[in-house]
Amino acid sequence: MKHLIIALGLMAAAATAQTAPGVDKPKERLPTDVRRATIIVRDMEASLKLYRDVVGMQVNYDTVVETSGVALPAGPPGAKARLVLLNSNDPWVGWIGLMQWVKPTLKAKPYPKRMGPGGVVLVMNTDDVEGRCKAAKAVPGVHFTSEPRLQIYPGRNGGPEIRVMGCNFFDPDGVLVEMNQILK
Repeated sequence: MKHLIIALGLMAAAATAQTAPGVDKPKERLPTDVRRATIIVRDMEASLKLYRDVVGMQVNYDTVVETSGVALPAGPPGAKARLVLLNSNDPWVGWIGLMQWVKPTLKAKPYPKRMGPGGVVLVMNTDDVEGRCKAAKAVPGVHFTSEPRLQIYPGRNGGPEIRVMGCNFFDPDGVLVEMNQILK
């Protein structure tokens, strides 16, 4: 499966654009919002332990769907998959979908150890990075690449430097997660 490189700041997009130093709100509404990234998962319950219980996202949809095998080129036509949608602070953007094939199941690819072309990075902003990173370690299948540490980035458009405390880990399906807390 080809992956898109995705960076999702899981704060409300409109609020972020208005309050991030050096980032101006667009003069006109842009034609596209990134609503959600869907991850095909090996084990729904392990993924929910991370995204719902640790990250703090809210489940707003949980059902079994019949897939065509065409629009989403995974599984045979008529296969059944459980689809769970989780949102953060915005009712339309910054969502994550989790999809697990239940009948028939899909064969999982080997678990990644390094990033490469086509890899996925989910960037999330949270209220307690140290506590959430610590809790993520207890989720089966989570593999850390970096403990919480301070990172300092140049400011946007001449604005003040951006100070971020963050950790990095692979989720139970090999998607790299960068969990951040923006410091003032």
